[in-house]
Amino acid sequence: MNAGNDPAHYRTYGLYLSKQVREELEGHLYDEAGVVDLEAYFDPSASTIPAGDPGAAVTHELLSSVVTDFATLYDAADFAAAEALDHDTFALTHVAAEPETVAAARERFEAATIIQETDLRTVHTAVLEARLASE
Repeated sequence: MNAGNDPAHYRTYGLYLSKQVREELEGHLYDEAGVVDLEAYFDPSASTIPAGDPGAAVTHELLSSVVTDFATLYDAADFAAAEALDHDTFALTHVAAEPETVAAARERFEAATIIQETDLRTVHTAVLEARLASE
């Protein structure tokens, strides 16, 4: 991770989130960066997002904290509740972070799917919900 220096660019990263967690994330982005429409904000077809983008900076900080605090968030996450949700309530949601942060997050989320014997949408939702609830 970049240790506080301005990154050259951010990369998009897709998270499968329940409607409730997505709304919490939208509220967080609105409060922190003035992002009004998360769905339209990050273009998943863009290979990079330039440094200085306020929404990308906020989602990078959020994802960085998930990576740093993953063990604590994992312990706090309610995987059973996320797994019990109807599959139609999940939607792919794009955020942005530095490439190293995206890679680290991907590794942790994938490891959690193996440990929990579940899918990414369950892990993404449970861990992000735990992170957003900690604010």
